Amino acid sequence: MRHVSERERELPEALIGRMLEIAVQRKDVISLGPGEPDFPAPKPIVAWTKKFAQFNHYSPPGGRKELKEAIVKKLGKENKIRCGPENIVVAAGSQEALMLALQCTVDVNEQVLIPDPGFLGYTPSVELTDAVPVPFTLHEKNKWEIDPDDIRKAADRKKSHALIINSPANPTGNVLSKKTLEEIADIAVEYDIYVFSDEAYEKIIYGKKHISLASLNGMEDYAITLQTFSKSYAMCGYRLGYCIAPKDIVQAMTKIHMYSTICAPTISQMVGAKALQMSSKYTQAMVKEYRRRRDLIVKRLNELGMHTVKPEGAFYAFANIGNFSKDSFRFANTLLKKAKVAVVPGSEFGKNGEGYIRCSFATDYRLIEHAMNRIEKFLK
Repeated sequence: MRHVSERERELPEALIGRMLEIAVQRKDVISLGPGEPDFPAPKPIVAWTKKFAQFNHYSPPGGRKELKEAIVKKLGKENKIRCGPENIVVAAGSQEALMLALQCTVDVNEQVLIPDPGFLGYTPSVELTDAVPVPFTLHEKNKWEIDPDDIRKAADRKKSHALIINSPANPTGNVLSKKTLEEIADIAVEYDIYVFSDEAYEKIIYGKKHISLASLNGMEDYAITLQTFSKSYAMCGYRLGYCIAPKDIVQAMTKIHMYSTICAPTISQMVGAKALQMSSKYTQAMVKEYRRRRDLIVKRLNELGMHTVKPEGAFYAFANIGNFSKDSFRFANTLLKKAKVAVVPGSEFGKNGEGYIRCSFATDYRLIEHAMNRIEKFLK
């Protein structure tokens, strides 16, 4: 009998999509919802896209040689990760890389530990593999830093097979310290589990240093690192990301890739290889502007009575609305209707995200000013 799968029916609908669709359609709405840079792609990337337009054939499922070699150089220089092309899979974005990696490392009913609040794609990705997402709590009082003891409380020595971490983090903006990463590394060895390290925002960081888990001693057999071109190079629409993992996992992911998208877009891969040779000036200028916006939005949100920890990376402010509402979706929906400002309800990011809203500052500085003025008027 024909039907929609139970797997799909059990997935939560992402309310963020519905709200942002409304925000895009209505010109009178200021959106603080975007999870992508509002900057145009660098001029060299646009030029290279035109140059490589004739590359219309499939690429190898694991990725083109020139791109993988460029990634190896980048990882060694910037992330202190020692690896070879055989440790890399290129995918259509880091989200696809995560899906491929989960399919190759986790079986039915095995547990994957995920941060709460955390990126809204983690839970559905785990559920689509018929595994079980198990949240561990992040605390505002700890500035959203992971407490390794909370991971241990959530972990099961027999059932837990993987752990997902995100630094810099969406939606909190936390950047994990070396001490915390070292403790997470100890947990990986103690429980003999893989750690998926989502580093999508690795270059969007303010004053702290980004450290890749895979750069720590002994982590080459445990760390599965996910990176992307979307945030650092404003290449979201190019759909290009990659995964660094042990050789056997890479071989398995490459095999499965043939049955998903086959390969990442060839043009995007050619552009990506060139992007890794670009000067860092573009990204540095982007981060400088994000910092200016961050300082504005955090200051205003706190003045309005929404306690907001200053994010150390990414481009999100995660604001506590406890003084005004206990229902983040209702608050966000009312804010959209009455103040014409779109934000993302914290409940989208897990049970522990309830009572917060995520405000993206990947939005023009002047629009952020106007949005804060509208929110101030709304709250009076």
